[in-house]
Amino acid sequence: MRPNPLWELTLARLRMFFREPSAVFWTFGFPLALSVALGVAFRNKPPDPVAVGVWSGPDAFAAGRVLEVLRATPGVKVREYGGSSTRDLSTGKIALFVRPRERIEYDFDPTRPESRLARAVVDDALQRAAGRADALATTDQPVMAPGSRYIDFLIPGLIGMNIMSGSMWGIGYVVVEMRTRKLLKRLMATPMSRAQFLWSFVLMRAAFFFLELPLLLLFGWLAFGVGVQGSLPLLLGLSFLGALAFAGLGLLVASRAQNTQTVSGLINLVMLPMFIGSGVFFSTARFPDALQPFLRALPLTALNDSLRAVMIDGAGPRAVAVPSALLAAVTVAGFTLALRLFRWR
Repeated sequence: MRPNPLWELTLARLRMFFREPSAVFWTFGFPLALSVALGVAFRNKPPDPVAVGVWSGPDAFAAGRVLEVLRATPGVKVREYGGSSTRDLSTGKIALFVRPRERIEYDFDPTRPESRLARAVVDDALQRAAGRADALATTDQPVMAPGSRYIDFLIPGLIGMNIMSGSMWGIGYVVVEMRTRKLLKRLMATPMSRAQFLWSFVLMRAAFFFLELPLLLLFGWLAFGVGVQGSLPLLLGLSFLGALAFAGLGLLVASRAQNTQTVSGLINLVMLPMFIGSGVFFSTARFPDALQPFLRALPLTALNDSLRAVMIDGAGPRAVAVPSALLAAVTVAGFTLALRLFRWR
């Protein structure tokens, strides 16, 4: 019985992958190393003290009083200056500069959140030391909500980023490399169709997807306690849909590219806006409101938002219906255009 071309092509893609140690590292090792580095850097720890400079100035008594109060204030790190502090303010060594005069002056950059925080903390400490009494009594209750840590935000973004980069580079680059080595030209004489050849790459990515996703989820849970609040089958389905969407884009990018330099540029052109604007490492809410509709239209934004909704908020299928529809539309459009535009030569 004649072997099935799709099955044989898929096995060939898998064997080629595991014979390349660098490809194995970038697929499995790099996301784990990145999550470790960022998880340690942004781990839960007490807030860093605010760095404050105090001008010793002509009024030594007032300066000494200010220094005494601030050194006794928790969360404040004080440095004494005999002259200008402009350089340390501009380089971020201190967030606030205090000038003890008849009326205390604060030098700070209001566009920096840490400077505004330092101004509020220092002014509160000095006002209390001067005898201010709060008219309304308050009580602080620190709360650590599930999913509020940076690593909880990061792991879904890394999953989405890995799905995108693995599909784009693992399919787009490899197809063009085969074209430049004249392998596609030889495959034209074999008993297979264009669709079978392209689908073999998709099935290969699907096989790796079911290895990558459990590995990242297990590592996040064991190393940082990152869990899945929602349905695990829903998370798997969303991730698989994202893998199909980016596989279609990878095939589309590779459909006409003549060399690896061209396809590398095209892949970076497609991926770079999503690396920056799709909420991999920080929230898309940081961008202006005018850009939000464009960012929401990016497939990686849809994938990351839906993954976070399931993992952090425990969302159900109805809550992720819109991003799922966007990913499905990208999948259909990518494969349809790729099949129409693909050339062997």
